[in-house]
Amino acid sequence: MKIVVCIKQVPDTTEVKLDPVTNTLIRDGVPSIINPDDKSGIESALQLRERLNNGSTVTIVSMGPPQADVALREALAMGADDAYLVSAREFGGSDTFATSTILAAGLKKIGYDLVITGRQAIDGDTAQVGPQIAEHLDIPQVSYAEDINIEGDKVIVKRQFEDRYHIIELPMPCLVTALAELATPRYMSVGGCFDAYREKEVKVLGFEDLKDGFDPANIGLKGSPTNVAKSFTKQAKGEGTIYKDISAEDAVAAIVAKLEERHII
Repeated sequence: MKIVVCIKQVPDTTEVKLDPVTNTLIRDGVPSIINPDDKSGIESALQLRERLNNGSTVTIVSMGPPQADVALREALAMGADDAYLVSAREFGGSDTFATSTILAAGLKKIGYDLVITGRQAIDGDTAQVGPQIAEHLDIPQVSYAEDINIEGDKVIVKRQFEDRYHIIELPMPCLVTALAELATPRYMSVGGCFDAYREKEVKVLGFEDLKDGFDPANIGLKGSPTNVAKSFTKQAKGEGTIYKDISAEDAVAAIVAKLEERHII
């Protein structure tokens, strides 16, 4: 069984600042990390491989610039079997649709039985790429997974849903998007770090390797149907109106008056 985990290298959002003039992210000096939901997906894949104990493999795939190699080697150090970096200038500026188009082409080339992605990335919070990949591949999908198990040729997923959960059975091949709560990622071992940098290879898939898997008009900045017009910090709200020492009836009347004033009711 081939388990493929799609990950993204993202800026650590606890360190991110915005340029007050351009309203764009200041990336200089900001450390990069594996997206937390994706890292949970890596751990879940490793646990599945260990439980199955049948020669299954875990492959990590990431689309990004050359420096994303570091994230892939971290995944290898955690215990993944191999890794692929999908990278080319032609892929730059891709939105979620274009990104999922490219990743789907990469997955077709690599091969897969179960694809795991994070629910969403902390730098974009769209939660779109995983489900879009499944649509491009025409395979069943389940999002918001908080538990994954394999029974024969079926994948059993416990899916988070508001104040309860669903138990969903899927045939393989299929795709599952992972919550950060799905699994607690293990630490890299010393031996794993050595192997990741000395023994294992991060294979690169470029435009020429994947161009037969998509229409070039649908990738990159020009092929992206959406774009980010502006980024900005959350603005502080002014102090609200405070009513003190009034009865419940007067409080209700004051609230209703404000709602009517704003044409909410």
